[in-house]
Amino acid sequence: MSPGRSRQPDAGEPESAESHSVIMQEMRGLGVSEGVAIGRAVCIATREQDVYRFPLPEGALDDELDRFRRATDRAVEEVEELRARVGSDLGPDLAGIFEVHALLLRDRYFLERIEQRIAEEHVNAEWAVWETAAELRGRFASVAVDAVRDHSEDMQDIARHLIRALQGVSHHELSEIGGGVIVIADDLTPSDAVRFGRQGVVGFAIESGGRTSHTTIIAHSLNIPLVTGLPGITRLAAHEDPVIVDGTAGVVVLHPTAAVIDEYERRQRDYDQRTLLLLATRELETRTSDGVLVQLMANIDLVEEVAEARRYGAQGIGLYRSEFLYIERTPELPSEEDHYQIYRRLVEEMAPHPVVIRTYDLGGRKLAREVMDTGEENPVLGLRGIRLTLARPNVFRTQLRGLFRAGTHGELWVLLPMVSTVEEVRAFRAFAEEVASELASEGVPYSKRFRLGVMIEVPSAALIADHLAAIVDFFAIGTNDLIQYSIAVDRNNEHVTHLYQPFHPALLRMLRFVVEQAEEHGIPVSVCGEMAADPLAAAVLVGLGIRRLSLSPRRVPEIKTRLRDLDAGFLQQQVRLCTEMATAADVEQYMTAAIAERSPGARPLRRARD
Repeated sequence: MSPGRSRQPDAGEPESAESHSVIMQEMRGLGVSEGVAIGRAVCIATREQDVYRFPLPEGALDDELDRFRRATDRAVEEVEELRARVGSDLGPDLAGIFEVHALLLRDRYFLERIEQRIAEEHVNAEWAVWETAAELRGRFASVAVDAVRDHSEDMQDIARHLIRALQGVSHHELSEIGGGVIVIADDLTPSDAVRFGRQGVVGFAIESGGRTSHTTIIAHSLNIPLVTGLPGITRLAAHEDPVIVDGTAGVVVLHPTAAVIDEYERRQRDYDQRTLLLLATRELETRTSDGVLVQLMANIDLVEEVAEARRYGAQGIGLYRSEFLYIERTPELPSEEDHYQIYRRLVEEMAPHPVVIRTYDLGGRKLAREVMDTGEENPVLGLRGIRLTLARPNVFRTQLRGLFRAGTHGELWVLLPMVSTVEEVRAFRAFAEEVASELASEGVPYSKRFRLGVMIEVPSAALIADHLAAIVDFFAIGTNDLIQYSIAVDRNNEHVTHLYQPFHPALLRMLRFVVEQAEEHGIPVSVCGEMAADPLAAAVLVGLGIRRLSLSPRRVPEIKTRLRDLDAGFLQQQVRLCTEMATAADVEQYMTAAIAERSPGARPLRRARD
């Protein structure tokens, strides 16, 4: 396997206008790590592997198995060295990614499956490694949720380590290249992202990837702009091409003109200056102009994001999606100690602010079929969320024991996903009491009191919010699913994307009822869907009476700054009118104009769009 091939013409092959165009081209993708980078391209094709299937000569099986085992030892040494370097340079959080790689390289099931393939198919080790890894990666690739698919890169990275060791090929090295390098690739693994970042790369433009991948986390940590979702970019760019990566807008410009470079240099300065100004709000309260306090918290998937949440001034973790702990450990399930250590770290590092841990929301398209042994024709409406946790008490017991133990170290709140009935909450409380009794009988310290909340993300839960509010301690509204279930639209389906309407009056009416019931019963209510990170939507949510918003850490300073310019009383009056309107377009147009007229000196509030 090649460590990655540059996209250059073969020797003697002329460069055509198609292979190396000098006309400026702008590509739009998904900006997942903010900032602007200006430099020249280094193009890498990592997914095209030189892996071929060779039958073994008679009597060569033992030698091939020995070669594989020696290569495994070399690969483990290489990953351990990388982990140590990353730990020294970037800290233990990111080093943990490569610790997982090292553990998988020692995993008996994985290695024995490769050796079994070598022996049974009588094939070369490279082919056996790649096929076995592809088999496991397929379990991720079949999942429709981007955040889940992203984790297949771990297994892909491991396969590359092994094949490089078998072929004696080292990783990509850019140390001899000067500054201003922008890596353009069809795919980028975490180890390559770290290595390139340490070698002075200033930007990434990748064909694949998503917001929650390890590569994205690393780019965030290294403050390297990253744009993903750029199919075909490796065929359009070549080595040394001038290129601009705008990770804020999700734009990549190939062969920019001098005027465009000047414009993006200005944007780069503006972005850097604005970042400094926004970070200066870190210690400020999110208090509207008429004195209403709004608590901004962080949504996170991985523990590495805690540092980012603190840096941007989040007042706690409003949503930790614990299913990613399962996804990272697959095919093994996390142990009680895994749960305890992760949750303890979260509550200790975010103290004195609260940390809301959502019990695992596997199911639907989130790995339930693979990890939890469910097989359903329509998993999105099947055994998922709280239904799955109650149906798998042994797995759920492990998580609850870790949760209750971690609760002794700080303010930890427990959140139940996909609740649709009162009976589900009652069943959880009974099960929780059983787990608490087990810990007490074993003499294990645990939190005897915890706050229990439910996600309001299906219409049935919203419409019985009065009954739910009487038996729980808080609500967390998941607007992403609530919108989809209410309007019967999949926002990832390009044919109906236009029907995904956060300002639909029906949704606003449901939210108003949920807030009213929370207020009547004296419990807090938050929104942890994408609406909380949208400036105009956040204003509407405040107008609905919501005083806790949970969003991506990097969006906290922006939303804080915008809300501090607004009058909550005025917003409440306007949103009350909006609930009587007929269409989402009417609501959006009305609120945009009303806020602009009320606060003429503030930046216009418009709905953020992908």
